[in-house]
Amino acid sequence: MTRNILFISKSDGSASTRYRALQFFPQLTAAGYLAKHATAAGSPAAYLHVLLQARKADVVVVLRKTFPTPYLWLLRRLAKRLVFDFDDAIFCNSDGSASATRMRRFAAMATLCDHILAGNQYLADKATGFNRAVTVSPTCIDNTRYVEAFSRPPDHLDLVWIGSRSTRKYLMDALPALRLASKRVSNLRLKIIADFDLPEAGLPVLAVPWNAATEARELGSAHIGIAPMRNNDWTRGKCALKVLQYMAAGLPVVSSNAGANAEIVIDGETGFLVGDDHSWADRIAMLAGNPEMRDRMGLAGRRRVMAGYSLEPVFSRMLSVFKALS
Repeated sequence: MTRNILFISKSDGSASTRYRALQFFPQLTAAGYLAKHATAAGSPAAYLHVLLQARKADVVVVLRKTFPTPYLWLLRRLAKRLVFDFDDAIFCNSDGSASATRMRRFAAMATLCDHILAGNQYLADKATGFNRAVTVSPTCIDNTRYVEAFSRPPDHLDLVWIGSRSTRKYLMDALPALRLASKRVSNLRLKIIADFDLPEAGLPVLAVPWNAATEARELGSAHIGIAPMRNNDWTRGKCALKVLQYMAAGLPVVSSNAGANAEIVIDGETGFLVGDDHSWADRIAMLAGNPEMRDRMGLAGRRRVMAGYSLEPVFSRMLSVFKALS
């Protein structure tokens, strides 16, 4: 018998929806589920539609969203089985400071759910304070999107960063280090795959508009992936998506020694974990001058993603949760 599973999120275009729901739809179909997505945002009619859809589903999965108490109560009453999936520290402010309102809504959601899927161990530990039915389900990559070998520009050494305006501040933090590196690597260029340009970077920049159809090619045609990150309660909730994308594309990674980035990047094997500006510049210059090291680390990173952060092992973990509930 086909089982209905409904994923609820704020948008079908958000990264959490794409990577933690939509990319699993073919696997869910093969496993006997009819998977649907509904958007809980905008007009009251949209929220009412979500409730009507939830009533028909065998399992309802809420992605990253929390709700006001009356709406959450209705959703809980209508959903046969309710799962909360989150990949950000939504219980605090985006600067890492505490938020009583966000924590209260997070606690209510976590308490009422039948199961919680947390993007990393830090998030899982937070959720366990309210509900012991927690499974770590890391954000994962479809490796088949990164199998093609792309040519790299011979005249530039491209450091690639992928993100959006909301995470632009982390790239801005790294600019002094990147300027130091550019003094040591004459052909260094910063490649930004995002929804903004950075003409004030102080080094050559190639800005590429993000597009789902081309992101794998744009990543694979770079030389080194960079992942600057602050270290606070908000960033510790991040699930290192860009690091996984770099590694899947066969790139060595230079990353801040913070959060899930530090769990996924193996220092000296798949890339480097760094702290101060001089460490950033040193590691970038080292990789720039050693193509064999770049290739070796890129291959090790791809193998690491395939072993633990690709669709198959993560979907298997997720499916076991759904089967136990439905």
